[in-house]
Amino acid sequence: MPGLTMKPILASRRPPISVVILGVPPVEELDLIGPLEVFAGANVVLGARGPAYDVRVVSSQPKPIIAGECGVSLLAHGYYRRLREPVDTLVVVCGPNSKDTRDSRFSLWLQRTAGRARRVASVCVAAFVLAEAGLLHNKRATTHWAFAADLQKKYPGVKVDANPIWIQDGNIYTSAGITAGIDLALAMVEEDHGASVALDVARNLIVFLRRPGGQAQFSVSLSTQASGRKALQDLQVWMAENLNKNLSVDVLARRAAMSPRNFSRVFRKETGITPAKFAERLRVEAARQQLEQTVKAVKEIAASCGFSSSEIMRRTFLSQLQVTPSAYRLRFQRRSPPGTSRS
Repeated sequence: MPGLTMKPILASRRPPISVVILGVPPVEELDLIGPLEVFAGANVVLGARGPAYDVRVVSSQPKPIIAGECGVSLLAHGYYRRLREPVDTLVVVCGPNSKDTRDSRFSLWLQRTAGRARRVASVCVAAFVLAEAGLLHNKRATTHWAFAADLQKKYPGVKVDANPIWIQDGNIYTSAGITAGIDLALAMVEEDHGASVALDVARNLIVFLRRPGGQAQFSVSLSTQASGRKALQDLQVWMAENLNKNLSVDVLARRAAMSPRNFSRVFRKETGITPAKFAERLRVEAARQQLEQTVKAVKEIAASCGFSSSEIMRRTFLSQLQVTPSAYRLRFQRRSPPGTSRS
């Protein structure tokens, strides 16, 4: 990374951590390059005493060229079956056209590696590869939201959650689409070397540090475009603009000129969730924005977003994001003006 300037952080003299990025071609190029850049960036930050990570890119196929979905070919360091050194962290990447690859020898190798490695991770649709190897059975896992239903259908033993950026269950990590692989790799760097190192890596990549694993993959308000019914689209916009009002099914059904029972059925069919859950997600999203952009007290934010109390907002944040409002603010709030206080 020429041209980068930073204050090197002294690392311990421990050996570098072995990271293997395993591509199942054709891969989504950024799924591979994103985590690779993060681990390489950590080596730059910790470069005063040698690399923090020994990173190797290997292919699931014997030939050294890893084809990319966008037409960019990547040169691998080798073939996965020729790996001899222990693997600490394995990151599996693929693409929509290779996610359903079935190879019993490959799956067996993944099982054996997962039993020895400290961490095994998938980026985006590579969750299908881990699931095929049985590594996600009875585990919580995520993938790109557009493929989550397919993952659940093909592998019913997986506890698929389409919402989070990434999920850890035991030593298995799964992440959502494309740039979520960067979030996951940053979380691993923080796990290994602390927040200060991960922050420097994130700064050099010009990305946010630590979107929490539970943070939603996309804005709730985008789902207002998903409904084919103009009346529901308008209602969803109204809900977003009136979060501090009564958003009960009865109230919403009257606005939609439908019976409560029919409204609930149609709303769930169109959006995939209940009206109450949709309202809750809208409120969390609005509260997140205020926590990030204002110095309002948590109690004031809770009231303005329609939560009956700050405690209810706290419980909802823990349920949806696995983080409290105060902890979320500490991570994501823009720098406050001098002398301002926060609750």
